[in-house]
Amino acid sequence: MYLKQIISVRFFNMNNSNHSNILIIGGGCAGISVATRLKSLKSDLSISIIEPSEKSLYQAAWTLVGAGAYDVNSTIKPMSSVMPNYVNWIKEYAESFSPESNSVKTSGGEYSYDYLVVCPGLKINFDGVAGLKETLGKNNVCTNYSSDMAVYTWECLKNLQGGNLLFTEPPMPIKCAGAPQKIAYLAADHLKKKGALKDSNLEFLCAKPVIFGVPHFQGPLNEICDSYGIKRSFQHNLISVNGDAKEAVFKQSDKDGNSKEVTKKFDFIHVTPPQTSPDFIKNSPLADAGGWVDVDHKEGTLRHTKYENIYSLGDVMNAPNAKTGAAVRKQTPIVAHNIIKDINKSSEAYRLYDGYGACPLTVAYGKVMLAEFCYGGKVTPSLPFDPTKPSSLYWQMKSKLFPWLQWNVMFKGKEWSKPNHKAIEN
Repeated sequence: MYLKQIISVRFFNMNNSNHSNILIIGGGCAGISVATRLKSLKSDLSISIIEPSEKSLYQAAWTLVGAGAYDVNSTIKPMSSVMPNYVNWIKEYAESFSPESNSVKTSGGEYSYDYLVVCPGLKINFDGVAGLKETLGKNNVCTNYSSDMAVYTWECLKNLQGGNLLFTEPPMPIKCAGAPQKIAYLAADHLKKKGALKDSNLEFLCAKPVIFGVPHFQGPLNEICDSYGIKRSFQHNLISVNGDAKEAVFKQSDKDGNSKEVTKKFDFIHVTPPQTSPDFIKNSPLADAGGWVDVDHKEGTLRHTKYENIYSLGDVMNAPNAKTGAAVRKQTPIVAHNIIKDINKSSEAYRLYDGYGACPLTVAYGKVMLAEFCYGGKVTPSLPFDPTKPSSLYWQMKSKLFPWLQWNVMFKGKEWSKPNHKAIEN
């Protein structure tokens, strides 16, 4: 099969205007970053990006927007301002893949490639919770998983004087597994500052059996919850919400697989919706059984397990790492290097991804734990400080440095990937 692909690429009509050396699906953080990195490594590449959106987003700041600590307008830029001028921007929706003939069908045509990079992100499945779409944005039902709804989260919080506050987390995988609890800490700190925490009941309802997947941070995060009086209810998955009645229904499971439905009353609820791969990925020959792009994550090349001229990075691939921008920062130079190695038929070694991810756990206004880790829950801090100690330095990094890095370093094709400090043993 690989031979068939190579022959198809080698003898393709290069005069075809719909053909690119590199075709990228998705113009988000991963897509722009890998395009610029590839161009910096090999300047004569023709690169196209299929991306229908007119907006480029910095989604990681929406938790801060929801807490009134960040301007939502600073998280959005025109796509035209970040799309490299040497990229052929195809403003269409990708619809289907024909990897045997090295082509992608879109809402407006068909495009061929020598190498394909798949990074359209994931799908926020608002339909995955019954009643959520109908009540979201009213009745104090909010979410930080869109820019406009994050603004509504703050509208709710700043007018709240206490009551029952619920914060939900669905089953993995989701974007940044720490995000659902960050808003709980910020809401608690906000209520504390205005003297309303004593009149509030806060509950974090999580589908996982633990508060955080990396063991090193579980104890410190439970201590943060205790300091605010936040109740933790694990193995609780939100299945429906009724805004008018101010009721949320959860499926509660136990370790033996038994389950029952539990109804909770609320005055405020922040919902983290379930998340899936996009439908056009899920229904494609690129997907694994779970619907995610099937890459070689065991070795770490991030090349597709079946099609050797296809790579993937970011939220859509099936590597068992945290789905964060920090992960993309490490994946981008790896994918770019490996593609250039393939193109040049170089004897250089492939670069391998070790599952690195990072989650700035915002535990109060001005205070952040910076959780960095690789596969197996190995903690790998980049700075020589205790990552479990909330720090104002990490807050500055979260609110100022990291957005700047996306717009000015990652999007410019620069590599900011210094070796981590020695891993911390759990």
